[in-house]
Amino acid sequence: MESLHDYALGAILGSRIVAISRAVYGDALERASLALYRGGVRAFEAAIVQGEPIETSLACIRLLKKSLPADAAVGAGTVMDTEQLRAAFEAGASFAISPNTNAEVIALTRKLGMASIPGALTPTEIAAAYDSGADIVKVFPAGTMGIEYFKQVRAPLAHIPMAAVGGLNYENVRAFAEAGAVAFGISGSLYSKAFIEAGDYEAVRAAAEKYYKVLS
Repeated sequence: MESLHDYALGAILGSRIVAISRAVYGDALERASLALYRGGVRAFEAAIVQGEPIETSLACIRLLKKSLPADAAVGAGTVMDTEQLRAAFEAGASFAISPNTNAEVIALTRKLGMASIPGALTPTEIAAAYDSGADIVKVFPAGTMGIEYFKQVRAPLAHIPMAAVGGLNYENVRAFAEAGAVAFGISGSLYSKAFIEAGDYEAVRAAAEKYYKVLS
């Protein structure tokens, strides 16, 4: 039987795109996520919104677990400490993504059998995250730093699987793929506020499909 860790990692690497929802709730979250699934996405991150009751974010994880087909992996994002990690795991998250590298969070993620994707930026941070047990290191903010930065970092650290997150769009995502990124975290252009407010979930689906066309 496939482990939780392997299932999550397989979905992320197979999907390549991790759709990041932040402060999208209830019916809007469900409908947008199902539209993204129809567009090809199989990995979904519900970000923990720091400063608000964590139960609000945990409810998003539970909703995605309940609503999405079984081959979609649901994880928690912006996981800052072990307390948040345990809560996300109990809510059904199969992977944990962070904006930073916290060795205790990485260790507990692996102990719980989840896939670990901490955030890092410099070569020292990226190597430290990987050495601590990360499955994939989230280079953040990759788009803001630019493709040349990503290429330079990748050159001596090509053995470390890296995801590009932050500032990605239709214009630059292919360049990051060609530079060796194994996955891409994308938020606003997938969980589009304008599309959701308009109830245009066909446009949400099309947005996902467009990314896959760009990456093909």
